[in-house]
Amino acid sequence: MHKQQIIESLTQQLKQYQSSVTVEKVGTVFEVGDGIAKISGLADAMAGEMLDFGNNVFGVALNLEEDFIGAIILGDYQAVAEGSTVKSTGRILEVPVGEQIIGRVLNPLGIPVDGKGTISTEKFYPIEKIAPRVITRQGVNTPLQTGVKAIDAMIPIGRGQRELIIGDRQTGKTALVIDTIINQKGADVICIYVAIGQKESKTVRIVAELTARGAMEYTTVVAAGASAPASLLYLAPFAGCAMGEYFMDQGKDVLVVYDDLSKHAVAYREVALLLRRPPGREAYPGDIFYLHSRLLERAARLNKNYGGGSLTALPIIETQAGDISAYIPTNVISITDGQIFLESDLFYQGIRPAINTGLSVSRVGSSAQIKAMKKVAGRLKLEMAQYRELAAFAQFGSDLDEATRKQIHRGARLTEVLKQGQYEPVPVTIQVLMLYAAVNGHLDDVPTEKVQPFLADLAEYAATQGQRTLSNIAARKDLDADGERELIALIASYKQTVDYLVKSEQLAA
Repeated sequence: MHKQQIIESLTQQLKQYQSSVTVEKVGTVFEVGDGIAKISGLADAMAGEMLDFGNNVFGVALNLEEDFIGAIILGDYQAVAEGSTVKSTGRILEVPVGEQIIGRVLNPLGIPVDGKGTISTEKFYPIEKIAPRVITRQGVNTPLQTGVKAIDAMIPIGRGQRELIIGDRQTGKTALVIDTIINQKGADVICIYVAIGQKESKTVRIVAELTARGAMEYTTVVAAGASAPASLLYLAPFAGCAMGEYFMDQGKDVLVVYDDLSKHAVAYREVALLLRRPPGREAYPGDIFYLHSRLLERAARLNKNYGGGSLTALPIIETQAGDISAYIPTNVISITDGQIFLESDLFYQGIRPAINTGLSVSRVGSSAQIKAMKKVAGRLKLEMAQYRELAAFAQFGSDLDEATRKQIHRGARLTEVLKQGQYEPVPVTIQVLMLYAAVNGHLDDVPTEKVQPFLADLAEYAATQGQRTLSNIAARKDLDADGERELIALIASYKQTVDYLVKSEQLAA
């Protein structure tokens, strides 16, 4: 009886059986090593296509040669051996995007590495995408406030701009961008920090700092650590840019930081040399300029017909001994809309942020400033330029005329005004107050060493006694005659409370 049931069951299954044919494009690995695989048999593969090596290991086709494909392996390349089967996926490499990635730490493939569980999103963006066309863009005219006085006043950054931050190691490049991210709290800007080849300990410290200051609520960190393979370091900035583009397409403002593109160029050189691409200057491949230009050109401010979103890029480049005329620095300087140059000498003198205002420039200029800042900052640039010139000559002789002494006296105070500690972003209205006081001579009677405590106390005083004046500047974004009178009255009334301090210092001098 049991045998009869088995026969009937088999007969039933044979009747219901339907044959179907699935077509898969399959190739074979004939050479593998150092994260690179050479594959034969995938004649229809596309450039940038995802390839499936099995065992949850994927790769990307980069070289399409006449009789084989050169691919980089994403992940553990030791799981791939000669003779392994490779399947074509038909998909260009893409990363998950959406609201779910905000507040997370991801690797360049969009896989979470923060131990907070998986990301459930059905939306994906290709990591390589053609930059928005000229017809879809509009001019950069809305400020992206960094909270750093020297930048917002003299080297303003606008939404949709690409501003390079360049300097030697340990001059405060990352500190500047982290301050900028912290300052976006309440500004409705989504931030993406891409760490390329950074020590894992540094990335952990940055995430902890952003979390402590409430900045992870609107920030995503894409981390390809120093121990990650060159293939992931190469993909990291493109992945971060794709994640930002999703929000830009939703009409939102996005800030993407690439920290740093020097290590990105080195990783790409490694990948290119392993793929046997011809080396050029400094052994970089011939398309190293195109690598960074196609990434940074994706930063844009879209016009209203295309959603009105923006993507601002802050690439970082590390120089060797302050040489900004080296190959990669000059490449990126020519792509971006200006650069902020951080100098070791200034850093060691205690001028922090160590911005060289002579070599730093924003090609967007004052169109990325509110009118109130434009009015006070115009004078500041001129005063600082004159001070730099005079200070260079003044060190050779002590016999100076009164006008020169006055100019140096004012410049020393302006230098103190522009000094700022880390994680201390200043709201734009307070910046206007401080700079107005400085350029209009209200600090001339304050001893140089007392300028910073004087300004800190002035900011506290203004927050309680000058709320109406500051809120008027914030609302109008301009500084009219009435506003100026209110600022002068506010500074004068504050000085009455510290008059003894100023006079006692003068008497002591």
